[in-house]
Parts: sequence; structure tokens; C-alpha cells
Amino acid sequence: MYLAVSGNIGSGKSSLTRLLSERYSLRPVYEPYAENPYLEDFYRDMRRYSFHSQVYFLSKRLEQHLTLVNGAVYVIQDRTVFEDAGVFARNLYEGGQMEERDWQTYLGLYQGILPALRVPDLLIHLDASLPTLKSRITVRGRDYEQSIPDEYLARLGTLYDRWADEYDHSPVIRVPGDDFDFVHDPSAFSWVCQQIEARGYGLPLLR
Repeated sequence: MYLAVSGNIGSGKSSLTRLLSERYSLRPVYEPYAENPYLEDFYRDMRRYSFHSQVYFLSKRLEQHLTLVNGAVYVIQDRTVFEDAGVFARNLYEGGQMEERDWQTYLGLYQGILPALRVPDLLIHLDASLPTLKSRITVRGRDYEQSIPDEYLARLGTLYDRWADEYDHSPVIRVPGDDFDFVHDPSAFSWVCQQIEARGYGLPLLR
């Protein structure tokens, strides 16, 4: 069983991934943001470091799939490679922060590794508005995230809406992230679990 959690920066993916991994005994695979040597430079100068940062994430995603996801019986992943390409890299290209030749090179790499990547059995997507994202980004306190422009987050949100609507690799659960605080509200987390189990992925199957 392979579950994946998608959503914008600050939407609550990591928290939900942790909670679901504990409830269903899934191996959690988190986004390797802390390891990215380009990330702080990227937020200071997106145009210069956009290609470097996205290729790094692509390489780490491939490594995660080959070592942690593809052969795992029960696993949950915080952000997918499909978002990396369809939302983040596309946003940089369409927003003028990634050159055409870099975009085409990135797409070639992405399309080349796709056959080696396992597709989620179920995607849980967190929808969240800009105020919610900003509030959670502030609370978690990563220094380099505090100066992310509102326009950047809003553009990501627009692309995420389109991406989630068009996503067809697996069934999708859309979660109203503005209304649900998984960490502090047990009923919110229970609602997500009910949605998962209503699709046949309950505790008997996951344990």
C-alpha cells in the first residue's frame, strides 16, 4: 500500500503524513527539504537557482523511490514527484524564473525517470488558502520560508488547484485544509481516516 500526501507549502502535509504513518503502521518518507543545498539560495534568487534546486529535488525523489518506496509494502510519502514537475517547476517556468532551455531539460529528466517510479494507490490532497499557509509557515519557523512572497504562494495555489483537478494516477481525497487542524483537532484527523477507510484502505489492509 502506497499513500501520498500532496499540498502547498505550509498546508500540513508533514503533520498529516506523520499521523497517518503512526495510525496505519506505514513507513513515512518525507520531503528532503533540509538536505537541499540550494534551497536558501533559491529563496534569495529564484531565477538563478531554480533549475539547480528543482533538479536536486528530482534526483532525491528518484533516490527515495528506488530505496524506500518502490519495494515497500506499506509506505506514505510527503509530496510526490508529480507535484515537483506539475506545480513547482512549472510555476517557476511560467513565472519567468526558469529559462526555456532549463525547463525543457528538466522535463526531459522528469519524463525519463517516470517509468521507474511507483504510482500511489491513493492521493490525499490538502487544499489551503493563502492566510492558512502563511499562518502555518510562521508557526513552524523555518527562517528561509518567512520571506516567501505572497504572490509565489498564490501562484502555487492556482497551479495546485489545476493539478489536483487533473490528477488521474490514482483516486484522490480532497481535504479542506483551512477547516482542519490535524495536530490539535482529533475529529479532523478522524475525518481523514474515515475517507481513507471508506475507499477500502482500512486497518485490516494496512497492518
